[in-house]
Amino acid sequence: MTQDQIILFALFGAVFGLLLWGRFRYDLVAFSALMAGVVLGVVPTKDAFSGFGHPATLVVALVLVVSAGLVRSGAVFLITRTLVDSTRGLGAHIAIMGGIGGVLSAFMNNVAALALLMPVDMQTAKKAGRAPGLTLMPLSFATILGGMVTLIGTPPNIIIAAIREESLGAPFKMFDFAPVGGVAAIAGLLFVALIGWRLIPQQDAGGEPGDGAEYVSELTVPEGSKHIGQRLEDLYELAEKNDVAIVGLVRDGKRLFGMQRRGEIAAQDALVIQAEPQALDEFRAALSLDFAEAKREERLRAAGAGLTQIEVVVPETARIAGKTAASVGLNWRQGAALMGIRRANGRIRRQVRRTEVRPGDILLLLVPQGHEADVTEWLGCLPLAERGLAVTQDDKVWLGIGMFAAAVIAASLGWLYLPVALGLVAVGFVLTRILPIQEIYDHIEWPVVVLLGSMIPLGAALEQSGGTELIAGALVGFTQGLPAWAILTVLMVVTMTLSDVLNNTATTIVAAPVGIQMAQSLGVNPDPFLMAVAVAASCAFLTPIGHKNNTLILGPGGYRFGDYWRTGLPLEVIIVAVSIPAILVFWPL
Repeated sequence: MTQDQIILFALFGAVFGLLLWGRFRYDLVAFSALMAGVVLGVVPTKDAFSGFGHPATLVVALVLVVSAGLVRSGAVFLITRTLVDSTRGLGAHIAIMGGIGGVLSAFMNNVAALALLMPVDMQTAKKAGRAPGLTLMPLSFATILGGMVTLIGTPPNIIIAAIREESLGAPFKMFDFAPVGGVAAIAGLLFVALIGWRLIPQQDAGGEPGDGAEYVSELTVPEGSKHIGQRLEDLYELAEKNDVAIVGLVRDGKRLFGMQRRGEIAAQDALVIQAEPQALDEFRAALSLDFAEAKREERLRAAGAGLTQIEVVVPETARIAGKTAASVGLNWRQGAALMGIRRANGRIRRQVRRTEVRPGDILLLLVPQGHEADVTEWLGCLPLAERGLAVTQDDKVWLGIGMFAAAVIAASLGWLYLPVALGLVAVGFVLTRILPIQEIYDHIEWPVVVLLGSMIPLGAALEQSGGTELIAGALVGFTQGLPAWAILTVLMVVTMTLSDVLNNTATTIVAAPVGIQMAQSLGVNPDPFLMAVAVAASCAFLTPIGHKNNTLILGPGGYRFGDYWRTGLPLEVIIVAVSIPAILVFWPL
């Protein structure tokens, strides 16, 4: 190996290691690696920021803007209002919601598709009297599957099309992914709807967000309370009657747990409570306690409006993700207070408002009535209820659909370059006031843009140094003498395994050039190898960290880390089993 290859392999090894560790955000990791590559001389200075103007980066950003416009136009709600019915059986509901999610994610970002449908699915579960965890995982998997069908459905397809253009002279077109991606998506949806949901660990019925999974919250003992001087254990019986568990005490900002049960309660002590929202409020009223930190409650009530509780789920892109309620200024900026946190994995050991919020957490917020949507949107979270954060332009639904359809047709027929077509749709949405201009940049997922802009120059440097040729040579040597279908299977399994634990964008940037090099080493058509990478990179079903959609449902579904593989492993086996024959039929070697 050359010196440049050694440096680049070390950089990619560091990137993958840090992504697996998860301590630092993926965009910071990728950008740091890019800067290191420039300083070490393996990435030319003139190419350092070429990834930020790359067509793949622009398309990913524009798809998010266009997705937001389709939502605001009312196009998505027109579909869900027409087709969703809480009286259907569980299997039928999963099939219909999965079908809707699959179709939507084919034409908009699959994370956005799930974000739109998740509250609808949870409300349907509530009305049907079943646990939302029974349907959220199938919905997440369906939106991931649907994204494989078109060029704009998922970032791996966009990246692979761009890499094909650079390496082979022409990109994949809008529906080139449909034959293979469609077969895989249909097979996957059938499995999820008929069998997959039965493999999810059974949960208690209840349906309402929060049922069966309680929040960790704090309630303050006010001055003059009759409970001052009592022992903490004296409140246990009353707490039990109210379906509340007292798990600790906060005094002078210090969290003290069970050892304080015989300690006397003092004014301004905060009881650490584990309870569902309704039980928490009933217990607070029964003991005449204050919400955590009375000064913040007073600030909320000073506006003269009533207060209401809302539950929201935290995606990776939320303003509060990785931060605390105190650090983002939730109270003084938005007049809201964090009452509790529900976390699927991991215990909460600090004061609630000083606890770092993680993606997948569900937050219980106290907000002034009428400002629920404003606070939720400012935080960048998703409500666990009917959507309603923005005023939908119902009178412009067909205008929005028409502009988007025209762009898809123009790009598919080669009349317009895809980024230009999507850019024109974004401009049209602004000019027709479907999407306010001040919201344009709010809908772009900037961490993904930074990740793409950073990884593309690194991937190009690895290819130019001969690094991808080395990897391809090793895989070809490993599969020497095997038939074509076996070689494609090995490539898919390796790519899928990486995608299960790493960001699928980073996986694609490395795996796609390797696929091209393997094809050239074997003297065959590279398109089947690119299709294998496209399908495999998108299919991350084994863990909650493999795909953002899986992370998003972790808290609302009440899942544990080990719940995903039960449905995800057979689903991945099925995807490989149906994709290999489809690739060989539609993209022969």
